[in-house]
Amino acid sequence: MSVIGGYQTDFARNTVREGLTFADLFAETVQHTLDRAAVSPAEVGVIHVGNAFGQLFTGQGHLGGLPATVEPALWGVPAVRHEAACASGSMAVLGAMADLEAGRYDVALVLGAEIEKTVDAALGAQHMGAAAWVGHEGETAKFMWPHMFDLLADEYDRRYGLDDRYLHAISELNVRNARRNPNAQTRGWNYTPESFTADDIANPVVEGRIRRTDSSALTDGAAGVVLVSDRHPAARPSAVIAGWGHRTVGLPLAQKLARSADEPYVLPHVRMTILDAFARASVADVGDVDLIETHDCFSMSEYAAIDHFGITAPGDSWKAVEAGDLEIGGRIPVNPSGGLIGGGHPVGATGVRMVLDAYKQVTGTAGEYQVAGAKTAVTLNIGGSTTTCAAFVVTQEG
Repeated sequence: MSVIGGYQTDFARNTVREGLTFADLFAETVQHTLDRAAVSPAEVGVIHVGNAFGQLFTGQGHLGGLPATVEPALWGVPAVRHEAACASGSMAVLGAMADLEAGRYDVALVLGAEIEKTVDAALGAQHMGAAAWVGHEGETAKFMWPHMFDLLADEYDRRYGLDDRYLHAISELNVRNARRNPNAQTRGWNYTPESFTADDIANPVVEGRIRRTDSSALTDGAAGVVLVSDRHPAARPSAVIAGWGHRTVGLPLAQKLARSADEPYVLPHVRMTILDAFARASVADVGDVDLIETHDCFSMSEYAAIDHFGITAPGDSWKAVEAGDLEIGGRIPVNPSGGLIGGGHPVGATGVRMVLDAYKQVTGTAGEYQVAGAKTAVTLNIGGSTTTCAAFVVTQEG
């Protein structure tokens, strides 16, 4: 199973201000994804689309029909939309892989897209709250997901201790990495040193201990990749999806934390998702990986990912932050693209964008944020409070 090319829109753009719609976003992404993969529309056998909140932010559903709407040559090609909150894009990738592995098709176009800037932050947070257990959790919170990841931070603090300085340092690193990424949402944003501290003016509280720069922002954007089966002769440099993991658990965070109360990992199903991907790719452990693109909807989600990847022992994520292990050029670079906090998080696109960035890294085409000598990259994409988890190991061809 190979990735032979892809495309990402500029995540700093605001489609509403540009007078654009989902159709415009899809038209741009379809055209450039196929061009960069050197594939014609006539070669595409199936299309998989990741999108989480289309109806809520824009009123537009049935997004599987948009590729054929904007590209007549895709008329009649089977297509389907996948929804799994922030992991929607990864579900689209998995769906395409399953189709190719089953022998139904040899070429799959995978798209992820989201438009979120149609509303203000408060209403946007309300829309995204649909991915929690509605009516059963977060009922007193103004901002659902900052609240949920504040609870996760509190659980880490209770079990292992947690110094918020390390959360702020994760955010600062991702924003710094994003300055190298020409498609990153925050690459031109202005920050001061106090923006990554507990300064209530420069970095105000959103919910609990989660502050402004601990949080990814509402983002518009899309990403696409072309996947081909082993039967397809690729005309472009390709990368192999060598392994994958996918786990789903119950919606509520409290249920997750109660079930893991006696476990070393706060979120053992996340750990198993990663280990499944490693095992399928014959990767012994994180020491065999050159870089990670992980979900940092909040700095706390990356903090949790650090120990669940095995970079440190459970509860010791702070040690990797303090040692500089996560830097480009460090022991195991994490989010060289800038991740979600720095790069942007158009929800349905994120899982696809991660696979695209992994492809770029192992083919040496990541530009200024290239990790030197990268041969193996791994992604972790989560939906909700880690309700849906997916991981992919992407390696150099051959």
